[in-house]
Amino acid sequence: MTAPEAVHLGRDDLPYIDIGDGSKLRVLQVKAKEGLWIVENIFQAGYEVETHKHTGPVWGYTRSGAWKYKEYDYVNRAGSFLYEPAGSMHTLQCIEDDTQVWFQMYGSNINLDADGNITSVVDGAGTLEFYLAVCAEMGLPRPNVLVD
Repeated sequence: MTAPEAVHLGRDDLPYIDIGDGSKLRVLQVKAKEGLWIVENIFQAGYEVETHKHTGPVWGYTRSGAWKYKEYDYVNRAGSFLYEPAGSMHTLQCIEDDTQVWFQMYGSNINLDADGNITSVVDGAGTLEFYLAVCAEMGLPRPNVLVD
């Protein structure tokens, strides 16, 4: 009988892609059957993620820099841990350059306009598809993202 082996991804095993204004994204793991997606971002000051509502819980860990939600007074700084329950709604704003944040999410992000209308829905499978397509456009080999 053999035990499952741990899987290691080194710091440079997965590339970052540009998502606008010099901010970056890399996808670490997607388990579509479970609704799980884990990403890491490097945001630049001024970068903003549109207002969104989570269908599942989210955990976030800030490794460097600072960011906040428009709707709250607290600031997430290096070493901050954040839990977002399913149903939470907010607008992410980055307030320092090179803000590095790791997110573990379940379900989808429902993006909303100023009137609360749905503009798009983002999930792990779609984020992975986008990430792989941009990597291919950049001429990078297919990243070894952990998947189902």
